[in-house]
Amino acid sequence: MFVKTFGSAVYGVNAYTITIEVNVSGDGAGYSLVGLPDNAVKESWLRIHTAFKNTGLNTPRKKIVVNMAPADIRKEGSAYDLTIATGILAATEQIVDGTEIEKYIIMGELSLDGSILPIKGALPIAIQAQKEGFKGFILPIQNAREAGIVKGLEVYGVETISDVVGFFNGTKVLEQVMVDPRADFANAVSEFDLDFSDVQGQENIKRAMEIAAAGGHNIIIIGMYYTPS
Repeated sequence: MFVKTFGSAVYGVNAYTITIEVNVSGDGAGYSLVGLPDNAVKESWLRIHTAFKNTGLNTPRKKIVVNMAPADIRKEGSAYDLTIATGILAATEQIVDGTEIEKYIIMGELSLDGSILPIKGALPIAIQAQKEGFKGFILPIQNAREAGIVKGLEVYGVETISDVVGFFNGTKVLEQVMVDPRADFANAVSEFDLDFSDVQGQENIKRAMEIAAAGGHNIIIIGMYYTPS
């Protein structure tokens, strides 16, 4: 069976959509990965195979060919683990509707126990996905708020590969992550790591700073250090 999934490559501040083509056939056995992957991408099969085993998913004993297109762009890092794994699951019909996954960008690094580790570049990937008309973005839950800033894109954070399978098979409901940057900024305005209560003494200096802040004035503090001879 032939299936497509979609990931993304980030170069600088720009993201480029990567098509993952997965073909599973009965004429032999083995795993082949092509499309200019680096060593971290080539190692993905070991992570995927072990994650399948540890989460009760089936590893097909068939010939698996994975192509990462376009082939002239170098694919780097481990964030394609989930993209490739989802394609294999759909091609082996462990994900029932293989066409639905083509509507999403799917990214994430797989741990050997099936949990999904964070990725880099979630925001530019989400922006590009929205521009290209993808329905949604499935990524590690740790990166979900970063991607959720982008409007017009459904963002779902997942913790394990089982979450992804359940989502596409309709057995698990994922909560869409929606972020309001204005509200977050307003809430953060009054939150500080340090406070005047952390300063012992110096009441006259603190009072002067309060007056300057209340009136919107500038202030300069000049300190003198005394070193006993």
